[in-house]
Amino acid sequence: MTILDRIRLVRKKIGLKQGEFADRIGLTQTSMSMIENGKAPLTDKNIKLICATFAVDEDWLRTGKGEMFGAQSPYEKELLETFSKLTADTQEFILDMAKNLLKRQKK
Repeated sequence: MTILDRIRLVRKKIGLKQGEFADRIGLTQTSMSMIENGKAPLTDKNIKLICATFAVDEDWLRTGKGEMFGAQSPYEKELLETFSKLTADTQEFILDMAKNLLKRQKK
């Protein structure tokens, strides 16, 4: 599996379309498509942005060794464990709240 295959795998694992994934790291959908298809270079900056934005382990992304996602902070781990125990309706409510908090944070 190549680094481009691993990037595609990350994107699919987190459930983002190519355009959404690209937007989160500051690229266009066209640029992301060209990178994934080997028609445009994958820069170190892109690799670092992917890792930082999606908590991907850089060594795994570059070499395939280790785990796809890096170590979580204790807060992330607790949040995910708690979130997984909630009903679907409550999860949807929490997700909407989190999105609203992100919008406020960006202001």
